[in-house]
Amino acid sequence: MGLTSQSLEYTVIVLAVLCVAATVRFWPRLSRRGVGAVLGRLGAILVTQVSIVCALALAVNTNFEFYGNWDELLGNNDKAPVSVSQGGGQYASVGNMKAGLVQPAGPQGLDRVSGLPKGPANRVGKVESVRIVGRRTRAINPGFVYLPPQYFQQQFRRQRFPVMVVISGYPGGIMNLAQHLQVPQNAGRLIAQGRMQPTVIVMVRPTIAPPRDTECVDVPGGPQAETFFTKDLPDAMKSAYRVGHDPSAWGAFGYSSGGTCSLQLAMRNPKAYTSAVSLSGDYAIKDDLTTGSLFGPGPTGAQREREHDLLWRLKNLPTPQISALVASSRKGEADYGETMKFIHAAKSPMTVDSIILPQGSHQFATWRREVGPALEWQSQQLTFPQDTQAVAPQRKPGAGAAGKGGAPGPGRQTGPSKAPTASDDKGRRRVEAERPRG
Repeated sequence: MGLTSQSLEYTVIVLAVLCVAATVRFWPRLSRRGVGAVLGRLGAILVTQVSIVCALALAVNTNFEFYGNWDELLGNNDKAPVSVSQGGGQYASVGNMKAGLVQPAGPQGLDRVSGLPKGPANRVGKVESVRIVGRRTRAINPGFVYLPPQYFQQQFRRQRFPVMVVISGYPGGIMNLAQHLQVPQNAGRLIAQGRMQPTVIVMVRPTIAPPRDTECVDVPGGPQAETFFTKDLPDAMKSAYRVGHDPSAWGAFGYSSGGTCSLQLAMRNPKAYTSAVSLSGDYAIKDDLTTGSLFGPGPTGAQREREHDLLWRLKNLPTPQISALVASSRKGEADYGETMKFIHAAKSPMTVDSIILPQGSHQFATWRREVGPALEWQSQQLTFPQDTQAVAPQRKPGAGAAGKGGAPGPGRQTGPSKAPTASDDKGRRRVEAERPRG
């Protein structure tokens, strides 16, 4: 049974219940005097406690995905070179790591996700369960890949698609993106409604060395998380799927720690990602008990930490040419003040849009309100790569500039409300979301 399988979780829970019941049933017999009775009581307590702890640990791991399989738990990750053939899920085992690795994986919880597309892939799209292996970092990150219906349609057979790299919070995992945030379900709905261009979405967790929180940072002498997200993951996706090769076709998207990663990746690596969405993310990275030392000791480590402070970067370093969307709430979100500082610090050529709710909190109920408008917004930022031999996708009248298929024209509202969009001479744009879409 897989580490995150429901059958294992339910089996251990049943065993824990049986242990408790057996302890209650036989405790009177164990209450007698004597060494044997004492040892029996200690054994009953130990077995009951261990079974309960195992059941709780499995339930927590299944929900947050600290470990995706037994090999990760035991530290026996397979590093054998396995590559893929291009074409969306047609895998081939070859000894070639030139373009990175994408491996087919078990369900990884995908079988428990509700609302996923059912039917022919060329009508409803498809979600694949994979493992992404870093050619440089050798890191293995589980992922779900959403392929839109157009990916399988004849008229798009030579077409490359834009990509969103959607990153979960920490602790958390890809199940949270698929089940609680419903990223593929929302994307399919928006694409069907013509509000989002056909996009390949890869859903991953932020850490490459669980249970350590690597925060998308290249740790000196440790996990190279930034390299994985900016080099290994794009290379792997480009080798396995028909996706755009230019940075303008790539965007990062995340909530909580994943939002922090998204902003960091785009601002530090505009040649990898040209847009970022951050739902309740932070604007600086600090060491804590879950991260350990991310930057190293001494003045060099202090400088590395400073460079991961985005407000410091906006003040002291050249501004990257990217677009960003940040989301927070006036009441209930601790990052509201820093979010407003970030918005006001942004300057050309960078643009920043925002979704500001009047009230919210650091939880999925808030992020579910924001995810639809945020997906739609990022779709507007990404170019739709056009193969010279492909049939051009049809855009509705009034669509945005050429190269951003399906993107709305200037001044279109982003976010759940009807609030107007404002802009200023620093290239900032603000969108306030007062209520969710119906």
